[in-house]
Amino acid sequence: MSRTFILAAAVLGALGVALGAFGAHGLGALLEAHNRTATFDTATQYQLIHALALLAAAWLAERDPGRWVRWAGILFIAGVILFSGSLYILSILDLRIMGAVAPLGGTALILGWACLGCAAWSSKR
Repeated sequence: MSRTFILAAAVLGALGVALGAFGAHGLGALLEAHNRTATFDTATQYQLIHALALLAAAWLAERDPGRWVRWAGILFIAGVILFSGSLYILSILDLRIMGAVAPLGGTALILGWACLGCAAWSSKR
């Protein structure tokens, strides 16, 4: 599981940097026209932060594997896809319905952090 999480973190991290650069340099006018520059920046920021959180879950999965760590990683991946993905779509396409998807992703991210806490609490180390 840790290898999967590391690979996913690498993909999310690389895409986060690439999308951040593309948003700043290639989409600037479009994002400003939709008044969504801050929304796009938030999506990028959360994606990069949770790529690092996924690395932490991978490290914990190696050190003390268990269901809480596994769920944390799964929820971080799902949360980034739902939260950041919906904000990217909202920013670029101005598809307002995606604003209703973002809280689902945010909930997944919060639950991922809670699962990391549960993993620490139940750790035998």
